[in-house]
Amino acid sequence: MDLRLLRYFVAVVEERHFGRAAARLHMSQPPLSRAIKQLEADLGAALLNRSAAGVTLTAAGELLYDEARTLLEQADQARARVAAASASTLTVGTIADSAEEAGTRLAAAFRKQNPGVEVRIREADFTDPTAGVRAGLADVAVTRTPFDRTGITTLVLRSDPVGVVLRADDPLVGRDIVHVRDLADRQWFQLPEGTDSVWRAYWNGTKPGGKLRDGPVVRTIAECLQGTVWNGTVGMMPMGHALPEGLSCVRLAGMPRSCLVLAWNSGSTDPLIRSFTRIAAASYRPAATAK
Repeated sequence: MDLRLLRYFVAVVEERHFGRAAARLHMSQPPLSRAIKQLEADLGAALLNRSAAGVTLTAAGELLYDEARTLLEQADQARARVAAASASTLTVGTIADSAEEAGTRLAAAFRKQNPGVEVRIREADFTDPTAGVRAGLADVAVTRTPFDRTGITTLVLRSDPVGVVLRADDPLVGRDIVHVRDLADRQWFQLPEGTDSVWRAYWNGTKPGGKLRDGPVVRTIAECLQGTVWNGTVGMMPMGHALPEGLSCVRLAGMPRSCLVLAWNSGSTDPLIRSFTRIAAASYRPAATAK
């Protein structure tokens, strides 16, 4: 069977919708529909029940879905082993503790399936949200959105609400939610000039192209935390992180969520990157989606 058609079929099944599957596969819907019909013709069986609401599996489709996932996983593993045999080093870029956020299960699964691959970790500061991918210093990055994704493909692993980091003695700490207007008289951290404008504006609580809030320039999470401890400067972070004693994080109303993502150059054909992202998607299913 054509592995390409199987990948299309799996995408349609997992998205339960031809339009969403086409977007995931970076193609238009008509050729995807034709490809699935071709697969059904080749197998001599209807695989999907189609309706305006989406698609469901037939009995034959359920059987093929399980078999297709196994075949595709074996094919990806074979590609990764061939790549590993010729050598390979994979450089993973990170920002702050984003590698830890991705979890040790991802590292363990990748090592198991790619035992001959040397993985190098490159930690970037806040001035580069792609953690070296855009500059060619990393093959794939574990990072956070939002940032300018031109030429960069991302795989969303998890989506998190964000909050403001405040001193534990701050009068706002007792609240469930804080609004930006509650912080109008505060200083906010800024990222250096030249930093990705989308990323820079988001972590300053503003919009790209708008006026940035006044405050000190920082490059690392340690600088942010210490700035809050000593001066009460307002910083933002994803909710759910452990903080040093004396600091607290309160949900910030109205802010778009920040996603933990894998990021890599869209033009890359490196099988190790495909292996890494496939393993990550499996680890975080059903949350993981490529964009």
